[in-house]
Amino acid sequence: MQYLVATDSVHTTAAACDFLEDCLDGGDSVAVVTVPDADTRDAADALNVANARLLGYADVTTERLDSDGDPASAILAAATERNADTIAIGPHAGTDGAGPAMGSTARRIVEGADVPVVVVPPSL
Repeated sequence: MQYLVATDSVHTTAAACDFLEDCLDGGDSVAVVTVPDADTRDAADALNVANARLLGYADVTTERLDSDGDPASAILAAATERNADTIAIGPHAGTDGAGPAMGSTARRIVEGADVPVVVVPPSL
């Protein structure tokens, strides 16, 4: 299986890793991508968390996607390019006080993906 984790925060990455640890089998691979906006440091930290948490579970690659356009479009394109079988995302940007509702980027990914999308709750 090829998983794509789209993240912009360490909290989303941790929640996606929690989900993946129960799913990964030998030979699986995980591509972790971020489309940073203003806080590129948190996006870089998010990629580092994935490497540390998934080490030993799967072949993990991380990549920062620089996109002038819409993050949802960049994430969907990355899933297609990597032949992802499943996409894991958070419900919204990792901003404090965002609430439980799914944000517009997550909604567009769910609506536009041609593979299953898992929306992971933020780690507490």
